Amino acid sequence: MNASPAAVDRPPSQVTVVGAGNVGSTLAQRLLEHNLANVVLIDIVAGRPQGVALDLAQAAGSEGHNRSIVGTNDYQDTAHSDLVVITAGLPRRPGMTRDDLTQTNGKIVIETVRQALAVSPLASIIVVTNPLDVMAYLAWRASELPPQRVVGMAGVLDSARFQRFIAWELGVPPQEVSAMVLGGHGDLMVPLPRYTTVGGIPVGELLSADRLAELIDRTRNGGAEIVQLLKQGGAYYAPASSACVMVEAILRHQRRILPLAAHLSGQYGLDDLYLGVPCRLGRGGVEEILELSLTADEQAALARSAASVKQQLQGALALLEV
Repeated sequence: MNASPAAVDRPPSQVTVVGAGNVGSTLAQRLLEHNLANVVLIDIVAGRPQGVALDLAQAAGSEGHNRSIVGTNDYQDTAHSDLVVITAGLPRRPGMTRDDLTQTNGKIVIETVRQALAVSPLASIIVVTNPLDVMAYLAWRASELPPQRVVGMAGVLDSARFQRFIAWELGVPPQEVSAMVLGGHGDLMVPLPRYTTVGGIPVGELLSADRLAELIDRTRNGGAEIVQLLKQGGAYYAPASSACVMVEAILRHQRRILPLAAHLSGQYGLDDLYLGVPCRLGRGGVEEILELSLTADEQAALARSAASVKQQLQGALALLEV
């Protein structure tokens, strides 16, 4: 069947990646090599995005894609983007928590959102900067967009880590594992073994409770473990891949069910915060928030995670008034 004229004439999608550090550069690479969109990579450091963009552009023939990438320090060059992914911000260092980053990264995210939407008012936003749930909330408030169009990348990454650790433990391919992690992107995240399966079998039937608890603990500390090993900086390959999954779901209107940081307005008994929950993600952003049936212990764990995010948020709201 021939494509319709509208499909033929539609211009290629454009994604702006804010921040040409490890996460942003790797995400740009993923987007190009998956042939998902043209990319504009922007950073405040002169020469950094231009150099990364030139390097990635020279790999196009070898990688077999025909997407373009531009590196810039000027938001005017990001105009008419369909999607803005914010990776800019101070990375964690050994001994730092995500909470330590709130004030510095909050200012960066708010300013980024305002500048990006000034030239791309129809864009949706994916936030990757930590502390993730608080940054997503600040981005939403600064954007003045419907909350469905502002999401945070957390649950996809946390679930991928849980998936990988379970696969290692059982000696199976990670694709055999379907994992679910809710809550804030921090030490109080809520991995859900009841909703985690291996080849369709609940993971609790394959692993002892004690061993499963150890894997849950490692998942909660997955980012910190990498920070300690690297000594400088944090994870970036897996975060970039997780963000790429979300970009693809939006641009290709896949309507995939993914755990991500979304704005809650009563779901799970929680209101006016961003928190990791399963959502249906498509071209318009969050099409639906799915409310899982939780046990009393799971609901209590989610409430504790939400309370921690709320506490962080209280100290960051004043940034919106600057």
